[in-house]
Amino acid sequence: MPELLTMQELDTALVGLPAVHKSGTSLLRVRVKAPGFPQAVELISRVALSAEEMNHHPDVDLRFDKVTFTLSTHSSGGVTALDVELAQRIMVHVDSVGAEVLAPAARVELAIDTRDADAIRPFWRAGLGYVERRGDEGIELHNPDEVGPVVWFQPTEDSREQRNRIHFDVYVPFDEAPKRVADAVEAGGRLVTDEFAPDWWVLADADGNELCVCTQ
Repeated sequence: MPELLTMQELDTALVGLPAVHKSGTSLLRVRVKAPGFPQAVELISRVALSAEEMNHHPDVDLRFDKVTFTLSTHSSGGVTALDVELAQRIMVHVDSVGAEVLAPAARVELAIDTRDADAIRPFWRAGLGYVERRGDEGIELHNPDEVGPVVWFQPTEDSREQRNRIHFDVYVPFDEAPKRVADAVEAGGRLVTDEFAPDWWVLADADGNELCVCTQ
């Protein structure tokens, strides 16, 4: 079974691959826009041949001229050297069809405040039918098909009985975050704090339910 890469090993391996985006050590993504639908299909075909040669296959999402490749070694539970090698091959094929690299799509998280993540994670895993994957902030829960929000557990030292203990995080490209914050405020929200900006802003709706706009 291929060995999982550590975060440091993964960061080193991706130095020459700025278009490849990671989600902790659980998966890699490449998102591109082809010149048209035929080129998008051609790109998938070329990647398929490389994947067959390696006997290691990505998940593929095709939406007209946009293609997203998601890479993870499921038998190992995260990213291995196989995924990095396949990402390198994908980028060669991306160039060969004249595709344009895109920023990663927004990542949505459901964050649950807890004093004991190990005690409540099994409930959410079973109830949602999700699987455990290791992310930047510890163990997360993911939909096996990588759709829907990621669930992560935010450590807290108090019970926060007067506050909703579940909130959403949305991760957007760095240069898009200020506009996302401004749009949310204009739409009836309020800025709770920008103390942690530009890493994240805390917003709330009129009822006090919180949303963190985070940069990736």
